[in-house]
Amino acid sequence: MNVKDIYEKHGALLKGHFLLSSGKHSPYYLQSARVLEYPEVAEELAKALAKEIIEAGIKVDTVCSPAIGGLLAGYELARALGVRFIFTERVQGEMTLRRGFEVKEGEKVLICEDIITTGGSAMEAAREIEKRGGEVVAFAAIANRGVCKRVNGKTTRKPECKLPKNKPLFALEDFEFDVYEPDECPMCKEGSKPIKPGSRGN
Repeated sequence: MNVKDIYEKHGALLKGHFLLSSGKHSPYYLQSARVLEYPEVAEELAKALAKEIIEAGIKVDTVCSPAIGGLLAGYELARALGVRFIFTERVQGEMTLRRGFEVKEGEKVLICEDIITTGGSAMEAAREIEKRGGEVVAFAAIANRGVCKRVNGKTTRKPECKLPKNKPLFALEDFEFDVYEPDECPMCKEGSKPIKPGSRGN
C-alpha cells in the first residue's frame, strides 16, 4: 500500500504556504479528511493499520481518538480491530471524556489520530484515559509526520516528540516536510502569507 499515492490521488497532500497548529510554517500540509471522506478508502487504511497492531501482539480493548481530526480514523480502526470506540473533546481548552463514555480500571486503550506530528493532542487524550484508570497501550495514526518514530519506520525520534518512548506508535507512512519558525520562513521573506487549512475561506 502506497499511502502517499492515496493522499495525492485524493488531493490530500496540499502544497502552498501553511500555518500549522504548532505555530510553525510549512510548504506542505496533509488534509486527511480528504482521504477519509471515502468510507472504502478509510476502511482499507484502517485494516492495514490494524494488521500491524495485531501482528505486534498488542491487546486492545478500546480505541480512543481526540476530536475532531482523529474521529474517522479511530472509528474505522476500532471497527477493524473489533473493539469499541470512544473519543475525547476539548472543553474550555481541556481534553475531556464526555457523553457518558466510561473507562474501566485497567482497560487497555489505544489512542488513534489521523496524523501524528508531535503527538500533543494524543498525549492529552492519553492523560484523560489514564486519569480514569485506563491503561494506554499504544498510539496509532494513518500518517506520521516524522517527528516521532513509528514501528518499522525509518525516521528517528526528534526532541519535540511528546509521545512516551516506552509505548509503540503505529502508522502507515512517514511524511517528512520542511517546517520553519515564522521568523525563519523563506516563504514569508518572499512576501507570502500562510493559510491555516480548514479555517474559514480555505
